[in-house]
Amino acid sequence: MLRTLVFFATLALTALAADISGKWIAKVPGRQGGEPRDTTFTFKVEGDKVSGTMSGGQGGDVSFTDGKISGDTVTFSVETQRGKRTYTGTISGAEIKFKREGGQAPQEFTAKRAAS
Repeated sequence: MLRTLVFFATLALTALAADISGKWIAKVPGRQGGEPRDTTFTFKVEGDKVSGTMSGGQGGDVSFTDGKISGDTVTFSVETQRGKRTYTGTISGAEIKFKREGGQAPQEFTAKRAAS
């Protein structure tokens, strides 16, 4: 009985997670206050796991690692030539407000869902 209750509680929490699957566009701040660059995030959500890619870098698309979604919060990491960057986003409708940490001072930016 307890297992069944835990199963349905977990299922309910997963169902409450925002659906961010698809493409999102952001102007991500450049290094050391440099010019923002257009970046496309492509998300795939399976339960509470998030995978996908981020474009816009000199090396092309970069895959996410450690991607998770819980309610209105998404987190993932990206490994680049400059090191690991961790992204934490708060989802609100067609926007995700991100905070990027790692390598330099934390930076904030907003991604918007791309038109279909």
